[in-house]
Formats: sequence, C-alpha cells, structure tokens
Amino acid sequence: MFVGHAMLAFALVGGGAALLRDREAGLKLGLVAAAFATVPDVDMVYALVGLASATGGVMGTVSSFWAASTAVHRTITHSLVVAPVAAALAAAWLHGRQTDARGWLAVAALLGAGLGVVATVVSGALGGVVMAVFIVAAVAVAEGADRYAPADSRATFAVALVGLVSHPFGDLATGEPPAFLYPFSAPLVTERVALSADPTLHLLGAFGVELVAIWAGLLVAVYLLERSVRAAIDLRAVVGVGYALAALAIPAPTLEFSYPFVLSVLAVGMVGAVPRFRLLDARIERPGAVGAALTGLAAVTVAGIAYAAAYVSL
Repeated sequence: MFVGHAMLAFALVGGGAALLRDREAGLKLGLVAAAFATVPDVDMVYALVGLASATGGVMGTVSSFWAASTAVHRTITHSLVVAPVAAALAAAWLHGRQTDARGWLAVAALLGAGLGVVATVVSGALGGVVMAVFIVAAVAVAEGADRYAPADSRATFAVALVGLVSHPFGDLATGEPPAFLYPFSAPLVTERVALSADPTLHLLGAFGVELVAIWAGLLVAVYLLERSVRAAIDLRAVVGVGYALAALAIPAPTLEFSYPFVLSVLAVGMVGAVPRFRLLDARIERPGAVGAALTGLAAVTVAGIAYAAAYVSL
C-alpha cells in the first residue's frame, strides 16, 4: 500500500482543494498531502536491522526485512492520537520558519519532545528512536512543501492531518491492524479485515483496493492537469490479459508469500513506458509521463483481473 497511501491522500486533498479553490491549489496541496501520507511508514527504518543480518539469498533477505519490521511497524507512527499532534508540530514549525517567530519553533520543539518522551516510556528506546525519525520526516515534508508548494500553517496542518490519518486505514486488509489509539492500549480494531476466506483471493482483493486508490489519485491528477484520460491510455494496456498464464507459472500468492505475484504483475506496467514506433513516418515516439502512468496502470489492472479470473477457474 506504499503508493496507494499517497495516491489516496492526493485524491482526497487535491480533489477537495480544486472544488473549494482552484486546480493549481488542488495540485500543490494534493502533492503535500501525498508526501505526508508516506511519513508513517518511516517506522520501517528499523527493518534495516533485518537487512544487516540477512542470510539465504534474495528470499532470505526479504524475510529478514519483514521479520524485523514487525517490531514497531504500524504502531507508533500509525496512531490517530499521534497524527494530529504531529500535524500541529509540522504546522507550528512551518509557521515559525515563515514568520521567524521563535515562539512557534519552541511550540514545535515541545510537541516533538512530548511525543518522544511518550514513545520512549511506552515502547522503550526503540520507540523513542522511531518517533524521532517520524518527527524529522514530518518536519522535512513541511520544509519541502514550503519550498516547492508554499502554503500557510493552517493549510499545512489540514493536509498533514489528512495524509497522516488516512494512512492507517489503508493497512486494514494487510497484516496486523494498526495501533489506531497508541499510546493507549485499548485496540480500535483487533483483527485484519478479511476480504475472503481464501488467502489468495484475499490478497487479490487487497491488491484491488490498492489499484482503486492509485486510480483515484491518477484520475484526480489528470483532472487537475486538464488532460484527457481516453487520449492518455494506449491500447497496449490489453497485453495485461496475457498475465492470466501466470496462474499456471507461479505459486498461488498469499499475504505471507506475495513477492512473485506482486513483482511480476507490476512489471506488466512497464509497457506504458515503452516507446512506440510510427510506421507512417518511421519515427519513435516516447510516451509522456501521464500517458505512461495511465497506460501502465491500465495494463496492471487488466493483468490483475485476468489472473483472478484464471485462478478462480482453475
């Protein structure tokens, strides 16, 4: 869901801002929201420990990475309690930097210190380190937003909040449910949302949810850029139908063993970036970024549907 988190936040904020203000504001604020939506996954930094101790080739490295990540993943940084505080911290920091007001910078520092202390008390030194990385990432996004898509502190707080709060909901169908109420021990959701009793169909359903989020973000982006969806998608996307044969070639994927499916089905999307040769004038035409993205996503979508149909029929 790494890409899906960002695209969902972009769709929500970009589309909303375009309706309330204009397309330019929607594009800028949507990009900032997308960046904030990726921040919670900085807790994966601890998984680098798994890479350092990995053995057994590629699959061993992947297994070690994910095993290490479970120590803190989807807890500290995925909290609906922490999110508004982190958003306020980013906004206070930005306001202090924009107005050269030390008082607001002090507020940001106090909020950061408070989050760090709470994380350390509840989750130990590892929790404190992860929270520190989370805070640094949030401030870095605010700084980047001020440089490339300037906004006032209120807008920054709003889009940061949408990005941070929307993130954990995208994880409900994959792995353990996030600790929505951290640092409080009371769970908001105790079990993963089951899309199917069949583990492979569940994975395909989760993959479909991811695609819907990405489609939402891309369609909003196309609207904001005033481009045509029909003109951007190339017919080459139909090659995704051939991915149905993968149902015979790779093991049935599950959440625990999804890499062969995910990597191979995403590779189908590369068709969107392949240059086209025009026979009439003997020239090579390279697709634009929008056309490549939409054609690639269409190909992956067709591939996913074809694979699901083949799996069900076998």
